[in-house]
Amino acid sequence: MKLNPYLDIAPEVRAALEAGKPVVALESTIISHGMPYPQNVETALNVERIVRENGAVPATIAIIGGRLKAGLSEEEITYLGKKGYDVTKASRRDLPVLVARGADGATTVATTMIVAAMAGIRVFATGGIGGVHRGAEITMDISADLEELAQTGVLVVCAGAKSILDLGLTLEYLETKGVPVIGYQTSELPAFYTRKSGFGVDYRLDTPGEIAAAFRAKMDMGLAGGMLVTNPIPEEYSMDPDVINRAIDEAVEEAKAQGIHGKQTTPFLLAKIKDITGGDSLASNIRLVYNNAELAAKIAAQL
Repeated sequence: MKLNPYLDIAPEVRAALEAGKPVVALESTIISHGMPYPQNVETALNVERIVRENGAVPATIAIIGGRLKAGLSEEEITYLGKKGYDVTKASRRDLPVLVARGADGATTVATTMIVAAMAGIRVFATGGIGGVHRGAEITMDISADLEELAQTGVLVVCAGAKSILDLGLTLEYLETKGVPVIGYQTSELPAFYTRKSGFGVDYRLDTPGEIAAAFRAKMDMGLAGGMLVTNPIPEEYSMDPDVINRAIDEAVEEAKAQGIHGKQTTPFLLAKIKDITGGDSLASNIRLVYNNAELAAKIAAQL
């Protein structure tokens, strides 16, 4: 476990790491920017419970008062949930200023990976990763999540890339960066709200043990970067592809019309899609996060 003067590791998480027990990192953007209070806090606490039920210790990650936190108390999770959008959505570029100012930050996939790696946590469960945005050949809007996967040695369990993105270009980018994209019990990249995208993954692996063995081999060989494990949303919570794709197209057009760009893009699109689908997309989002937490805990236990 690395010692970092800016990092606080919760006692339960520290004890688990020192004892070699499985730990799963969890992000905090979903708390502050993913859904309204109190649903955000309920969801975060449920995700932690699911990790525990599957044999691992949860470590929700955030920046509070300028301190990098690996493991939050229920009070700290509630604090982030109540502050909501007043908390900075923090990617790698934001960390130095937030820490220096003693400010709060909700961690994206990229920053959760950074803090997890500092703490010695190797497995992380999220909803969906960021990626190459539609029209990126003009805007150059490419998520920092992809760069982090290329350089930080953390295994990320997700439900694929968010279907608001250009999934083909996202896969090409990951291939260029040497990031293995694994399908858990599937050969097709899931598209967040739906189980299929029409794009293939690099490898299909069918058990948590197989995934853990592949990641262990990657680490043992000293290969830089992480591994992306894509876990399809459970069938009963999957949305109709036509319905969700129409909602996405409408949301993307509205974002363009309003000049939404940068880190505001994803929260705007997800909120708009929720409105268009009458809340169905949010319900699916919650269920896929629960599903990913369960798989991540099982992989961590094998690792």
